[in-house]
Amino acid sequence: MNAAIIVFPGINRERDMAIALARSLGRAPRMLWHRDDDLTGIDLIVIPGGFSYGDYLRCGAMAAQSPVMRAVRAHAARGGYVLGVCNGFQILTEAGMLPGALLRNAGLRFLSADCHLRVERADTAFTGHWQRGAVFRAPMAHGDGNYFAAAATLDRLEGDGRVAFRYAEADGTVTAAANRNGSARGIAGIFSENLRVLGLMPHPEDLVDPLLGGEDGRPLFDSLAAALAA
Repeated sequence: MNAAIIVFPGINRERDMAIALARSLGRAPRMLWHRDDDLTGIDLIVIPGGFSYGDYLRCGAMAAQSPVMRAVRAHAARGGYVLGVCNGFQILTEAGMLPGALLRNAGLRFLSADCHLRVERADTAFTGHWQRGAVFRAPMAHGDGNYFAAAATLDRLEGDGRVAFRYAEADGTVTAAANRNGSARGIAGIFSENLRVLGLMPHPEDLVDPLLGGEDGRPLFDSLAAALAA
């Protein structure tokens, strides 16, 4: 049950992620500098949030070309688990590991507020400690979180059950008002084809302890811990 967090220049959520992983996995994750491509013995790779390379060019575009990403792709191709949160989601799309792109928020403003997410499926390594349709709270902090993909891609994601989370009201109703960044079909997170890679924009790692304001995000990390221990 070994996890590694990829640290790029400008990433700033690695410590929050490390706390969340350690609480569920029972051991501290390895911090892996982006120039290090040795993933020996790693079961789970996490790309955290922040502003890799200052979001120069496009969010995640430069990080996607970093040497470590070749190893991350190979890890995913072998069936290894990968989690990308916020900037990590952007990096995964820029690297071609997840379809679509993250565009500027619909209101052209940086969003920093809590949101609610509805769990669209509960039979994956990332969501097994939720029930389908469950709603949890998570902070969001992004300027480019507007998920976009071609209609055919969106239809394929829906048909293949690869939508992980949607922005919703606290009662689980998906509304335009709850979808503050304007993401297509209210999508907040998606899976890869083999369901081993997850990207999402909000930050479940920020709610894993009552002292942080709640434990809404902890089921994601507990789910991964259970899957890695199986």
